[in-house]
Amino acid sequence: MLSHEFIRLALLAGTPIALACGLVGYMVVLRSEVFAGDALSHVAFTGALAAAAAGIDLRAGLFAATVAVAASMGLLGPRAHADDIVIGTVFTWILGLGALSLSLFVSGRSSGNGAGGVHVLFGSIFGLGAGEARLAALIAVGVIAALIAIARPLLFASLDGAVAEARGLPVRGLGVLFLCLLGLTAAEATQAVGALLLLGLLAAPAGAAHRLTVNPYRGLALSGALAVGALWLGIALAYSVPSFPPSSAIITVAAAAYLASGAATRLRRREVSRLAGPTDP
Repeated sequence: MLSHEFIRLALLAGTPIALACGLVGYMVVLRSEVFAGDALSHVAFTGALAAAAAGIDLRAGLFAATVAVAASMGLLGPRAHADDIVIGTVFTWILGLGALSLSLFVSGRSSGNGAGGVHVLFGSIFGLGAGEARLAALIAVGVIAALIAIARPLLFASLDGAVAEARGLPVRGLGVLFLCLLGLTAAEATQAVGALLLLGLLAAPAGAAHRLTVNPYRGLALSGALAVGALWLGIALAYSVPSFPPSSAIITVAAAAYLASGAATRLRRREVSRLAGPTDP
């Protein structure tokens, strides 16, 4: 499998992208901002369509739209925490812009490039060129480094924002910065799994990690490892079954890991209950 260049490029770009999704996704679940990740996946598609309609690089629209909207959601929410009202409002607005961009894309001079829109929706990790793969890896590594740098204060602000603010932490700034990192991750991961399936790579490994451990640092590491494992196994599965799209294979493995974590949690609880024995009424 590794003798093929497109597989090597997929692993080069996909490994840091998956790790970034796992780390950022853990904080997304901890901060109850999964809806924000879902909204940003639609923002990614809208931004790409707008760029295609304007005849410019799709990635320019992807990154500009996701980061700008992510920062806006943070600034509108309390303590830069994007709540459901803010996200829902932005979500509907983005859907309206998406409909407009789709209309312009279909009727404009760029309508012949329909493959670009399909790649944004469903991902094209096997179609990345060498330059694209290196750029994707560099951006993902930058996101990982930034998240690790702010992980400790961000955890404090996420668990108890009022106390963190009283202790002098820039809670609002941390929230906006995190949402910008989420926007960058969403834009970059769109190349691997597509806008429609992006939420699965953000939420499934993180949800499994939250089920398996309560230690936040172990959870971050486990979430990242599960996301990378899902990408590797998904690529291997897609290579073995050519009719299975790689993005679907990656999300299938991630979802299976989440289901397995649920089963492991239930078994652990039953074992604890069995060892504890019956209690007095």
